[in-house]
Amino acid sequence: MLRSLPLILHVQQCRLFATAAPKIKRAQFSKSNALITCKRTQFNLLEHEHADAKFGTVELCSKGWLHNKSKGDHFTLHPSVTREEMQADMQNIGEFLGSTQLQVHQQLLDNLQNELGIKQLTSIQTQALPIVDGSFHTLIAAETGCGKTLAYLLPVLSKRLQQREQEPSERQFNTPSVLILTPGRELATQISQVAEKLCKGTDMKVKALLGGNTKQLMLNPQFEQVDILVATLGALSKLVTTGIYRMEQVRHVVMDEADTLLDDSFTDKLTYFLRRFPLHRNHTTGTQLLLASATMPTNTREILQRVIDVETIREVVSPHLHHLQPHVTQKFLRITKADRPVNLLSIVKQDLAKRRPLIIFSNKSATSDYVSIFLNNNNVNCLNLNGDMLMKIRMGRFDQFQTGQCDVLSTTDIGSRGLDTTRARHVINFDFPLHVSDYIHRCGRIGRVGSLDKSLVTNLISSRREIDVVQRIEHAARTGGLLPNVNANIKNIINKRIMADMKAAGMPLPQDDPF
Repeated sequence: MLRSLPLILHVQQCRLFATAAPKIKRAQFSKSNALITCKRTQFNLLEHEHADAKFGTVELCSKGWLHNKSKGDHFTLHPSVTREEMQADMQNIGEFLGSTQLQVHQQLLDNLQNELGIKQLTSIQTQALPIVDGSFHTLIAAETGCGKTLAYLLPVLSKRLQQREQEPSERQFNTPSVLILTPGRELATQISQVAEKLCKGTDMKVKALLGGNTKQLMLNPQFEQVDILVATLGALSKLVTTGIYRMEQVRHVVMDEADTLLDDSFTDKLTYFLRRFPLHRNHTTGTQLLLASATMPTNTREILQRVIDVETIREVVSPHLHHLQPHVTQKFLRITKADRPVNLLSIVKQDLAKRRPLIIFSNKSATSDYVSIFLNNNNVNCLNLNGDMLMKIRMGRFDQFQTGQCDVLSTTDIGSRGLDTTRARHVINFDFPLHVSDYIHRCGRIGRVGSLDKSLVTNLISSRREIDVVQRIEHAARTGGLLPNVNANIKNIINKRIMADMKAAGMPLPQDDPF
């Protein structure tokens, strides 16, 4: 009897929880006014029923998911705005330039429209362009897919072109004037491609420097004219240390996906590298620092204070930062781990029948490999992309998805940071992310600027740790508030958890002297 007591109490709590929840008739709900719909209709929510309450005080559909009998339960977050409404505040480029004193090089404007097909600017771009053009150190923090790359590329490239025309100088090999740092090779390739299209018809040279073959570059270095260098931090720091690349002419340093670069796994190397640049309070005489990201670590200012006076950094922050995407449908399915492959195969085949490209995310490279092998063995052409792959195999995988050679991409979080996946229509989290910041980035692969088609996120939930994150996301959806604990410094989170577990177990902490 005593052994069964906890189970009895849990069942009673579940019954009380179900009866206490507000019951709303199914007939009240329609596609136009439903914010959340659930398998258990007493947890449905209308748009006007947002509650302002702390976590733990709002009734959640996912609260009962810790019980085994909850398997098969589900709920859906419906869009509260249309994609057209999200893009309603976009402004024609000509009108924007006519209303400001901002001067963008004409060749760049021509390339923007003819090569990239862009005729309008997003809200975050219209806010950031004048500040970046004013040579201020700038932090651009905005939701994924809103055009942060162009927000810093346009004014920086325009300034370099105008200065070259006014004061032509002799250019030295491997001595860039613009440096763009990224955490991943695919993102570095993407940014360099955008920069090349913008610079078409000019004498500006763009170079992408990727990791994976650094030893070969050190043994057999290439010397060429480089104006814009897009590089991963690890590869660049080695080549700068050996003198193959020189940084004394750099006037603009950009940290794209700054949240990942500011993670504890990069911090020491990054701060050491940034100290070589004159990041003065007077931006016009030194190097301009630009940061762009969709999520930011809570200790951003503390890290940057090591290399720059943070009070000199201007911030351009979107009101949608750290919110759920309001124009993307998001489904949460509570299933067992053993049922995930079958459910995945069914969903993928439905998407392929509708010709809807999709990205499948896993938490580990081994799982990403498994998903790819499983789907290919079931006659689904699926590409695999993860950080454990050799560079010669990994390179070009993302381009194959982007160009339509394959409609299914299995990847880890390296495919979630900054990549412009406007072709994707569906994101499936085969493994649900264990950090809210990862969920934001994964969802950001769909519903991007330039994509007006309906988008969908499907989440397969199967473990207790995943349910804890789901509950916090559902709470944010029900209250209309910020997503909680959006700390992109993943390594710092993991280290704190390890320290807490050690303390709870009575083990001596690393900073303590056990003697």
